[in-house]
Amino acid sequence: MNVLIMSDSHGLTAEIEDIKNRHKTEVDFMLHCGDSELPADSKELSSFKGVKGNCDFGSELPNEIIVDVNGFTLYMTHGHLYNVKATLMNLKYRALEKKANIACFGHSHIAGAEMIDGILFINPGSIRLPAMRRQKTYAILTIEKNTAKVTFYEVNGQKVEELSQQVTLN
Repeated sequence: MNVLIMSDSHGLTAEIEDIKNRHKTEVDFMLHCGDSELPADSKELSSFKGVKGNCDFGSELPNEIIVDVNGFTLYMTHGHLYNVKATLMNLKYRALEKKANIACFGHSHIAGAEMIDGILFINPGSIRLPAMRRQKTYAILTIEKNTAKVTFYEVNGQKVEELSQQVTLN
């Protein structure tokens, strides 16, 4: 199963459409981790399951969602409610409460994926204002059996090999 994950697009529309169209035949669903700054019913977000970010004023989106991905529980939130710019501890506790194997979030604009205490944390970065690197990124999560592969891409579709990785889920 393949899941496209993006975050922090901050008003971009053409880039969301390009990414959506580039991968629509190869992913099973798409997630937006908040701060799209677009209405929840916008055509750009029509293919996405999304959460509300701190810049999504007046949005009808939920603060968190849970999705089943090939038998694994994926928890998604923007991250501002869990202070992710300082620590992932609060988010880890919330993921544990929800019995999640995977936690997707944004807010910090820092792309990365790492295993912490058996939970795969994924931040797809930002397709508008990246932090800690120049590449404007999003990610695709691929799950086959108990293996999770996270592949990062630049907005133009070029892979970011140094960020991409593969881990075993429990």
